[in-house]
Amino acid sequence: MKRQDFRFFHRLRVRWAEVDMQKIVFNAHYLMYFDTAVADYWRVLAMPYDEAMALLGGDLYVKKATVEFHASARMDDRLDVCLRCSRIGTSSMNFSGAIYRGDELLITCELIYVFADPATQTSRPVPADLRAIIEGYEAGEPVVEMRTGGWAELGTAAHRIREDVFVREQRIPVEMEWDEADATAIHAVAFNRLGQAVATGRLLQEGPGVARIGRMAVHRMLRGSGVGRQVLQTLMAAAAGRGDREAVLHAQRSAEDFYSGLGFAPRGEPFDEAGIAHIEMARALAVD
Repeated sequence: MKRQDFRFFHRLRVRWAEVDMQKIVFNAHYLMYFDTAVADYWRVLAMPYDEAMALLGGDLYVKKATVEFHASARMDDRLDVCLRCSRIGTSSMNFSGAIYRGDELLITCELIYVFADPATQTSRPVPADLRAIIEGYEAGEPVVEMRTGGWAELGTAAHRIREDVFVREQRIPVEMEWDEADATAIHAVAFNRLGQAVATGRLLQEGPGVARIGRMAVHRMLRGSGVGRQVLQTLMAAAAGRGDREAVLHAQRSAEDFYSGLGFAPRGEPFDEAGIAHIEMARALAVD
């Protein structure tokens, strides 16, 4: 099994609680590493697991897990846990996994899941939509579709995400979340391959040649998966396409590193907005 056989990997660092007196990882922890990687696998598919499985009418249950040991991981090692779906049968799915320290293969694993009715735990066929999503991802196909448009077209989807993130999760007052600008903004919404809206943002005209990006919201289960980056890049492309030379936004301080990674730089002093610490950030846009 070669590292290049895998498209997906989950990176972790071995902690002291996971090792024995010789600072070698307890064998049982390797299954925990693979289980954590499986959870991340669904994230890179842009699938909020519970909601997606409810939509698909089933759930996945581990039927068999086998682990082969080649070498030991040690305290403070940085490991890559790699996974790929190697086979989808009628009602089962096989995942092949490997753990690497750099280029050194330490552990291999085979996981077999069965798609089943959650109430009875009796197997049922893997849904065609789920099969297509996984096979498409493994073949290198995109897992989300970006759509841009007005509030009339995308408002229902954008409203749902923003309400979940800003109103319910961050407890921003309802009257502060919704404003007249939605009617004139360009909205971007990311849809996964089940048709679920998972991230959104909007684009306004701040002034001549200046775009204002705002209301960036990503489903809480998919943060760090890259879908927020796609929304932001889509909005920047729309701004550049209409001739804007600069994009500005109000970033929550907890997301400052995210925006910095996409070329935004802080401008001015931090401030509170809706009781949450923010800072204005800006970046130049490449105009054709």
